[in-house]
Formats: sequence, C-alpha cells, structure tokens
Amino acid sequence: MSHRSRREIDAVTFDFAPMVDVVLLLVIFFMLASNLVSQDRALPLDLPSASKTQRTPPRLPTVSINKAGEVYLATEKQQDLATLEAKLKPLTQASGGLVRFRADRAVSYGRVIAVMDSIKKAGGQRLAAATQGDPAPASTPARGNSTGGTAP
Repeated sequence: MSHRSRREIDAVTFDFAPMVDVVLLLVIFFMLASNLVSQDRALPLDLPSASKTQRTPPRLPTVSINKAGEVYLATEKQQDLATLEAKLKPLTQASGGLVRFRADRAVSYGRVIAVMDSIKKAGGQRLAAATQGDPAPASTPARGNSTGGTAP
C-alpha cells in the first residue's frame, strides 16, 4: 500500500482545452449568425402596404431611404446621391440592372423620385419596390414583410 502525501492528494489541476473548444465554437456560431441577418431588416422602415407581394432574390443591391430622408446602400449611409451613383454602378451591372428599393412611407415624394433618378443614372433599369403585405382580415393569418414585384 503506497502512502501519498497530503499535498499530492489535494493538488487539483484545471484543463483549459475543453474551455477553449467551447469558446471557439461560440465564436464560430456568432460569426455565422451575424452573417445571416437579413439586410431587409437592418434598417427599420415603415414600408407602405400592397395587396400583392412576392419575394425577390436576396443578393440584389438594396437602396433604402429612412424617415429622415437619409439614403443607404445596403446598410451604409450615403453622403449624397453622387456617391450613391458611383457605388451602385458596379452593383447594378452585376445584378442585370435590377435594384431593390425600400423607402419609409413618411419620406417625401420628391426625395423618393430624386433617389430613383440616381438609381437610373447608376444603371438601374428595374426596381423591386419593397412593401408590406396588406393587413389580413381576422379570419386569415397575417403575412410578414416581403418585397413587391419589379417595375419598369
């Protein structure tokens, strides 16, 4: 029978390898989850309603106007419309001229037209206007946000 000293019995070691594995898995999870955030939901806008809606492909260039009239390309705020045109031009060529357009319902009509004109100057030939589905009657379930069809 071997006799161990009290120090050998009480010595506790802590292995960091499993903790490092868990931390790396969490980092990977959050990196993937952050990439899955939809750009449509990145800017909170009060979109107008439409009775007919359809989904558009997720990889379209997206131009948005918030309630204050600020213009965004994806989630990046644009300083002026000339900057928007310069940054949007290569994206419209890659998408075949189709651009997703989102505008808050409180934005003035003149501002919407000015931004649409800039999109056209950048090579945007068709717009996919983002809308909310019509408020559904009480007997049918409500539809979520979606984007409308394309306009010439």
